[in-house]
Amino acid sequence: MTLLGHHDFRLLWTAQTLGQFGTHFSRVGLPLVAILALDATAFEAGLLATFQTVAFLLVGLPAGAWVDRRRKRPIMIAANLGRGLLLAWVPVGAYLGVLTLTQLYIVALGVSVGTLLFETAYVSYLPLMLERGQLVEGNAKLESTRSVAQVGGPTLGGYLVQWFGPPLAVLTVAGGYLASALAVSRIRMREALPVRGASSHLVGEIRQGLSYVFRHRVLRALAVSGALFNLGVYVTGTVVVVLLAQQLRISPGTVGLWFAIGGLGGLVGAFVVQRISVRLGPGPTVWVGMAVAGVAGLVVPLADADWRLWLAGAGNALVSTGLVINNVNSMAIRQQLCPQELQGRMNATIRFLVFGAMPIGSFLGGFLGEQIGLRETLWVGAVLSLVAVLPVYFSPLRTMRGQPDADDQKAAPEKVG
Repeated sequence: MTLLGHHDFRLLWTAQTLGQFGTHFSRVGLPLVAILALDATAFEAGLLATFQTVAFLLVGLPAGAWVDRRRKRPIMIAANLGRGLLLAWVPVGAYLGVLTLTQLYIVALGVSVGTLLFETAYVSYLPLMLERGQLVEGNAKLESTRSVAQVGGPTLGGYLVQWFGPPLAVLTVAGGYLASALAVSRIRMREALPVRGASSHLVGEIRQGLSYVFRHRVLRALAVSGALFNLGVYVTGTVVVVLLAQQLRISPGTVGLWFAIGGLGGLVGAFVVQRISVRLGPGPTVWVGMAVAGVAGLVVPLADADWRLWLAGAGNALVSTGLVINNVNSMAIRQQLCPQELQGRMNATIRFLVFGAMPIGSFLGGFLGEQIGLRETLWVGAVLSLVAVLPVYFSPLRTMRGQPDADDQKAAPEKVG
């Protein structure tokens, strides 16, 4: 049976889609609020982008252990309610004439914590909801809506900013998060409270997750590769908004459209990923997707206020194509290799490394943008993303053509003497 007929998956898919629209709008919309309404500099915009993802770096590891101890569904509901209420303050603060950059930083930090909790919970919830053989399809569908959000979020956000002003446009995102919480609340499946292991201390459970990932050759390669790629992507993403909106004087609607073209590439990746995975195998598909994304990223620094804007947009689309191909297979491999009782900690450890690189990349992008120039910083980001293919290429993933198994000796954690 296709997952389109799976009641609970449809609701989770809907909730994740609304959340992704909010995430991708916020990552463009909040910097536009800062730049257009509060006259933020490149460094200040970079600092705002840092706060939007910094929770993965600051509390990512304890969040994974905490999620493993609790039912995932209530966590997802609370996370989306929190994100919606925080973002609702932006138009209220603007209406009252008291909105400041400091308040935007606080809102971004709070939304970052909500995103961390929702993302950690839902990727651990999915293997409970689906059969093992449904995970690739499920992850492909979730990644396809992530790509739709990459198209619709920035495009809709850019035009809403242009039509209604930056603060009021954020109100639509707040509503989306509240609707997402409602969708999760209607999921019928009720999971049992996870059984606590022998190690009941939070620090011990965090250590278990770290040890499992770093001793596992495949999971370690996926984590390092993802961290390097995100470091480069967030250096690029932070600076390119400033380049387009400030230096090249591109309208907010066109800025949103430029990012939307990248999302279209992600849709292509979601459409072809299952066929590529069947043809090449899940392991080779991971590094091929990363290679496509890294090479295509070398076109983005060429962006200018002429035809090269759209050439860079096409390169950004190919980055999204390769990234979705990589992500779908990476997620399925992780979910199949890891025991269920370690899913939250494994996912949190990898996300600590992969998503923790995001605020570092955003801060680095804002800093370098003012120190060496915007376009030069784009080249730094592009090179970092290209290097990310090396850890997955020089790992067992290169020859992993069958479905991964936790007992596969190639995939098993290395022994420590």
